[in-house]
Amino acid sequence: MKPSPPPPPRITRFARPVRRLGFAGLGLVNLGWGAWAVVAPAHFFATFPGFGLHWTASYPPYNQHLTVDLGATMLTLALLFAGAAIADRPEVSWLAGLATALFGTLHFGYHALHAGHMGTTDRVLSLLSLVAGALAPPALAATHHLEKTG
Repeated sequence: MKPSPPPPPRITRFARPVRRLGFAGLGLVNLGWGAWAVVAPAHFFATFPGFGLHWTASYPPYNQHLTVDLGATMLTLALLFAGAAIADRPEVSWLAGLATALFGTLHFGYHALHAGHMGTTDRVLSLLSLVAGALAPPALAATHHLEKTG
């Protein structure tokens, strides 16, 4: 079997900074959301994700314990993403990517089957964000391959 040709040098050159910035960005987003849910769970529940949207409140009733647990999960994801951004090693990136894909796929599965009290636009936006959240980390991890073949 003939090996695939290496990617263009331009793509290879940007793989590392894109990967590190991507993981760092995901880490910061999850850090913010996680801290918000742990420190102010009722506010988080009522207003997440912000911008006038109220996705979490579409699944009543409010439960402080579950909201704080969600915040703890997001803080854990933030730590995984920070580790992937700092270490920038394939093993660490894949651990963060696959762990997030597992969480994200299960989370998406629940929301795909349960609409809560969301309208169509909110539901579509929330499902798209869940798909992106499940696919982006493994896609970032896969960029290590570009450097090996480049």
